[in-house]
Amino acid sequence: MTARRIRIGPWLYLAPLLLFIGVFKVWPTVWGVYLSFFHVRPYLGNQYVGTANYSKLFSDPDLRSAVVHTLLDAAFAVSGSIFAGFWLAVLLQGPARHVRILRTAVFLPTVIAMVAAAELWTTLLYPSPYGSVNSLLGKVGLGPEPFFNSPHSALASVILMQIWKNAPYDMVIFVAGLASVDREMYEACQIDGAGWWQRLRFVTLPALRPITTIVLVLGIIRGLRVFTDIWVSTNGGPAGSSESVVTFLYRQFSQNNDTGYAAAIGTALLVVTMALTCLMLLWRRRAER
Repeated sequence: MTARRIRIGPWLYLAPLLLFIGVFKVWPTVWGVYLSFFHVRPYLGNQYVGTANYSKLFSDPDLRSAVVHTLLDAAFAVSGSIFAGFWLAVLLQGPARHVRILRTAVFLPTVIAMVAAAELWTTLLYPSPYGSVNSLLGKVGLGPEPFFNSPHSALASVILMQIWKNAPYDMVIFVAGLASVDREMYEACQIDGAGWWQRLRFVTLPALRPITTIVLVLGIIRGLRVFTDIWVSTNGGPAGSSESVVTFLYRQFSQNNDTGYAAAIGTALLVVTMALTCLMLLWRRRAER
């Protein structure tokens, strides 16, 4: 009886969380997959269309354009935030009080809601000469730049905002990884006459491979489902130049009332995200052997 209580006890503690995940995560996902095989007609009954919604995925030029934008956004935003986060961690590691204060200050963009951050950047990058950034550029003889208002710079401006928002989050993970590096290896390198760059290349970077994999996987997941920052700052424009897969999905659902097609896009995105995550973890396991 006691052994049974011990086995059941942890599940009782986890039950509220598992119920929450089941109701708000698992069930909507399953229901979305189900709806992807139908032409959804509220109050008229759903019409089964088989794989027609999935066939439309491969013939929709607007979706292809959104996929390209999403891949570009994910590639540059993720690599940029990892690069910036790593060097911030290198510069701000250590237990000193002033370093902890600086780390806290640098981490502040991460705790700002994405809606607020997007509104802030929209204000800073206001395209007129009186915008905050354009005003500074004007003092050095540059600008004004259109930033979010140009098809040629809207996506780049969104990527810059994402790097600013996500790099501090990556920094915190890298700081934790740097704290776990064996200090005796640094001392051995110093005795052998290795410089700062050699210690970084041959000790720090190899030791941070597991951490880098985690940051990369999280970044890929975050990059593929980017929505709020684009929707608030550019609304997918101008002329669809910053449209992402998720903003396109939301537009199909909310504006075109094509729930089945939107569900198919969401299901395909879920499969791609899971596949990329599994490939990254598999690559990591093979690299450890």
